[in-house]
Amino acid sequence: MTFPGSSILRDTITMLLAGGQGERLNPLTLYRSKPSVPFGGKYRIIDFALSNCLNSGLRRIYILTQYKSDSLNQHIFEAWSIFNPELGEYIYSIPPQRKLNNEWYMGTANAIYQNLNLFSSEKKAKWVLILSGDHIYKMDYLKMLQYHVDINADLSMACIEVPKDDASRFGIVNVDNSFAVKSFIEKPKEPPEIPNKPGYCFVNMAIYVFNAAILKEVLSEMESNKLKGHDFGKDVIPYMIKSGRKVFAYNFEDMNNKSKPYWKDIGTIDSYYEASMDLISVTPEFNFYDNDWPMRTYQYQAPPAKTVSHEGERVGRTLNSMICDGTIVSGGLVERSLLGTNVRVNSFSYVTDSIIMNNCNIGRHARIRRTIIDKNVHIPENYEIGFDIESDKKKFHVTDSGIVVIGKNQILT
Repeated sequence: MTFPGSSILRDTITMLLAGGQGERLNPLTLYRSKPSVPFGGKYRIIDFALSNCLNSGLRRIYILTQYKSDSLNQHIFEAWSIFNPELGEYIYSIPPQRKLNNEWYMGTANAIYQNLNLFSSEKKAKWVLILSGDHIYKMDYLKMLQYHVDINADLSMACIEVPKDDASRFGIVNVDNSFAVKSFIEKPKEPPEIPNKPGYCFVNMAIYVFNAAILKEVLSEMESNKLKGHDFGKDVIPYMIKSGRKVFAYNFEDMNNKSKPYWKDIGTIDSYYEASMDLISVTPEFNFYDNDWPMRTYQYQAPPAKTVSHEGERVGRTLNSMICDGTIVSGGLVERSLLGTNVRVNSFSYVTDSIIMNNCNIGRHARIRRTIIDKNVHIPENYEIGFDIESDKKKFHVTDSGIVVIGKNQILT
């Protein structure tokens, strides 16, 4: 038995770009690439694009890595080795191999150009779905693929509507009444509005569907004409529009089941912190608790989370927080925080408005406020973080808004 769109899925290959260095997320990206940064207690940023693939029925996935990929490769192996090669399914991590001109990946389009062999005709690819591993959102890619096929486009670009007042900080897609793309403008002062929807503009989401043959033709054509083709947004898309290819915008259809579409590019520590804190709000913008569109990740073999109370004031409590498996709050208080797997919060300690990642230990009488603590950190007894920002700046990374960040494996004295 087949289902609508099954032939499209069988003939589509997904290329997920996961080489982002994420310099503005440092020190969270000191030992890992941006797509492998933990988010939401138990997930990695890349899990959201991969979960969308799984929920959309896509089973042939290449992940193109580049910077600090050890953590990402381990996560892909542990969490995503669920596809059966005997059925034509796979997920492969592809490192840069300097296949052409002895160069590393020079940009998003160059990464695809250096791996054109991965969707040759022998591998039955009529369409290529290109994704970024850096964003948090829910999307049914099959709907976009069906749109692409129905309108006979060469390239379809997923776009999200944003108010015009906010649009100047994004790459804006200018379309006509049929959603044909007329131009792509990077961070314009006066962004063009969507026809028939005044006050709103189309932002490029870096989600593309190409006809495989057209993609190979365009990239090879640009290379033979010695045209710069490193980046899709800056180089390839403008070239395709200028050369008369059929480029169309696809209006993002959110699967988040909220009144407002959700799509986040977590590019800075402050935006990362803000998106994380939203998850523990009374009505979060992002809906984790949706069985119709589940988010998948690696599940640690750990016991349930536990609170432990002792005599007197040693009452283990967690309020308005997300607590992952294996974590024990023993006689301490945790408020409005996210605690990863195997965290220990000891007696008389206080954690508020913070993100504590896996395998951390919060010592007795420690006080933690507005802090991100990466994995494998021990906070000594009586230690305070987030209450004296000037003192914190001497030891830790502190953002302009006062978020303190303690790096992975950092030793505190």
